Amino acid sequence: MPFGYLLEPKSPQLLINYSVFKRFLSLQKSPSNNMYPARKAMASLSNSLQLKHGLTSWCPGSSSLTRRLPSSSIRFRSFVVAASSFSNDNREFVIVGGGNAAGYAARTFVEHGMADGKLCIVSKEAYAPYERPALTKGYLFPLDKKPARLPGFHTCVGSGGERQTPEWYKEKGIEMIYEDPVTGIDTEKQTLTTISGKLLKYGSLIIATGCTASRFPDKIGGNLPGVHYIRDVADANSLISSLEKAQKVVIVGGGYIGMEVAAAAVAWKLDTSIIFPENQLLQRLFTPSLAQRYEELYKEYGVKFLKGASIKNLEAGSDGRVAAVKLGDGSTVEADMVVIGIGAKPAVSPFEVVGLNNTVGGIQVDGLFRTSVPGIFAVGDVAAFPLKMYDRVARVEHVDHARRSAQHCVKSLLSAQTHTYDYLPYFYSRVFEYEGSPRKVWWQFFGDNVGETVEIGNFDPKIATFWIDSGKLKGVILESGNAEEFKLLPELARNQPSIDKAKLEKASSVEEALEIAKASLQVVQKA
Repeated sequence: MPFGYLLEPKSPQLLINYSVFKRFLSLQKSPSNNMYPARKAMASLSNSLQLKHGLTSWCPGSSSLTRRLPSSSIRFRSFVVAASSFSNDNREFVIVGGGNAAGYAARTFVEHGMADGKLCIVSKEAYAPYERPALTKGYLFPLDKKPARLPGFHTCVGSGGERQTPEWYKEKGIEMIYEDPVTGIDTEKQTLTTISGKLLKYGSLIIATGCTASRFPDKIGGNLPGVHYIRDVADANSLISSLEKAQKVVIVGGGYIGMEVAAAAVAWKLDTSIIFPENQLLQRLFTPSLAQRYEELYKEYGVKFLKGASIKNLEAGSDGRVAAVKLGDGSTVEADMVVIGIGAKPAVSPFEVVGLNNTVGGIQVDGLFRTSVPGIFAVGDVAAFPLKMYDRVARVEHVDHARRSAQHCVKSLLSAQTHTYDYLPYFYSRVFEYEGSPRKVWWQFFGDNVGETVEIGNFDPKIATFWIDSGKLKGVILESGNAEEFKLLPELARNQPSIDKAKLEKASSVEEALEIAKASLQVVQKA
């Protein structure tokens, strides 16, 4: 049976019955693996604590987490254990959401022996959790380019783990509820309501609902046939159907989605344009110089750019499908299809009641992903969490964080793990990876893009950018590195070594620059 952590109790009634707890732990570790005595011990402990809720963790309101968090602000003192009294024992744990975070959380439950007959996953999708990055990095390729397809990219193959197909969940005794999104929650009764009318009781709840695509309003054509958004397999299938018939594709947005979809469109040999209001690609990460390098590469593939452009509306043709994009200056760009990639919003409905962060968005959690409501957790894209190493609250939309946050949350819930989540920001992209491509592009970034920058390399094929703030290396991005070089990046970003900027600027190659950075890292490690 599971147990969680209790922050400094405010009531003596919540102090633990230590002798009962020790008895429970000894039974948990019993080689006989007979769980009946453990259940009795837990029931006794639950009665002694006189807890109202089954299987809960207590944490304070979320308002304190919106401030900068000193490392000592979260104190763990004791444990709370409670037996589930639900008749449907397979819902002692419920995960809402069917993305990466849900899949990795499920694997962690299995690793702790707490999935079989206890875990339920409720998803709005028709598929078992999968590695969502594949949708824009490989799924959109034409058939002759060997596109990614399910079940090939179910979690957890993205991190080298076992492929968790629908059969895997059945074998592990995990209840899967497909195509039935949650529409309501009653935190007092610990129940969820789904769109089909199901009423699900939970002991502990993990919210892993991710994000929804930001959309154009209907009044400017955001819902016209031929206009696409991409967040799931259904979206990707619809997009592929249009790619098969299109000649001219317009992509709105110069971020990850825009760059990756444009690369896929090139594989279809389509007339491809990217429109965005900024003056460069991926403005939140790339420097202007680096963005220009990638823009030149895309132009070599025939992609056209309209930068600094605003969109007035999307226009329909005589058949009702999108036919053109009308810009703010009155000009139009013809299009057989339009792909909108202008960002995403955390999918917090109907969970606003557990507490939101109005600054970064999402559901406010602490360093163990606990919300302000006992027994409810949030992970992945939807979680506003303390970014420990930079002493700020953040919300990260990335597969790496989805995986790690889910694992950390479940381990904290089921084991004696008490250390707070210490995440190192990581982003990457892989494009033009299909057969016949003259140049495959794969970059990785670790750390924080603050301070001054030093760019080394000529993009043929390698280039690296280093961010230096107050003499310390804060972040680094590398294009076309080898395995050893990529492995060095997180070590540099986490240790933040002091580095000689002038010496780095004189490096004649990416390899030399990385050696200089590595030498600086070794000084830190020896200290």
